Amino acid sequence: MTAATQDTSLEAAYPDYLHCLAEADEHSAIEVAHRLLDGGVAADRVLLDLVAPAQAEVGERWARNEWSVAQEHAATHISERVVAAVAAYVDVRPTRARIVVACMDGEWHALPARLVAEVLRLRGWDVTFLGASVPAAHLVSYLHRYDAYAVALASALPMRLPHAHRMIEACRRSDVPVLVGGRGFGVDGRWARRLGVPWAPSAPAAADLFDDERALRAVPPADLVHLADDEYASLVSRRGELIDSALAELARRFPAVRDHSPAQLDATVSDLGYIVDFLAAALYVDDGSLFTEFIEWLATILGSREVPVATMDASLEHYGRLLHDFPRAVGHLQRGRAVLAVANRQAA
Repeated sequence: MTAATQDTSLEAAYPDYLHCLAEADEHSAIEVAHRLLDGGVAADRVLLDLVAPAQAEVGERWARNEWSVAQEHAATHISERVVAAVAAYVDVRPTRARIVVACMDGEWHALPARLVAEVLRLRGWDVTFLGASVPAAHLVSYLHRYDAYAVALASALPMRLPHAHRMIEACRRSDVPVLVGGRGFGVDGRWARRLGVPWAPSAPAAADLFDDERALRAVPPADLVHLADDEYASLVSRRGELIDSALAELARRFPAVRDHSPAQLDATVSDLGYIVDFLAAALYVDDGSLFTEFIEWLATILGSREVPVATMDASLEHYGRLLHDFPRAVGHLQRGRAVLAVANRQAA
């Protein structure tokens, strides 16, 4: 620990806390949080102004290839332990109704949802946190067994939007209002609005919305008439075929792919699958920006790992040829290739 930790300001504690995450020093990370709480810093500020931004930096370091997956997992585990320590320190007794907080099916980034759960708990709600990747049927079964005032669903990945919509509708059929949050619904909540569900940009905003049941229930219906063209459903049904074909095309055009290790091959197949899944999500909400933003992010990730942009472009081109009778999908793929062209010029 440095002398800065003795200062009970969040600004002074932040670099020490990041150092604890970098060194996988759980004990010292909890000490940083306890010192802030002892010094009078509110528990929600420790969670939102220390743990949350530090975890965002952890993700950025992984994306820049500065940290390995193992380092990212270790840091995330420590942040989860710090959240638990803050909750135990405050130990607020519930005085309000039950709110169920969960991550979408297939969504494994549980820490942001946990932060929301703890902020709600600090405001007196009786919170049940179900954690990561909760199947829709299991969530509905839980709602039938326990009387919940509302459900908060979190997602960091836009490719989960079709699954999110099914979970939202399943909860509503149980007459339980739903609130969503996370970057998976767009940084401005645009895709939540398309699905006809209220969205909160932050944990305090979510808490404020739960205080107003009328606003929580007064949402416009989903705007998904474009799904009548069947592009989304047809694309999903061809997912496996598309990935296998794209992998074969990469091996044909880039012989080095044939020499990939099993780990490299798994990563390539995963990336090809992500492209299809994000394309499908873009079709579901009829917003090409969802796909192009993903392509821009993936180009940055692969660039940090010295994977040529040309391999991504070849895959998008190949998908475009196979999906020539899917006009919306082809348009998204073409715009994705344009994003890659810009990224390639900037890297040159």
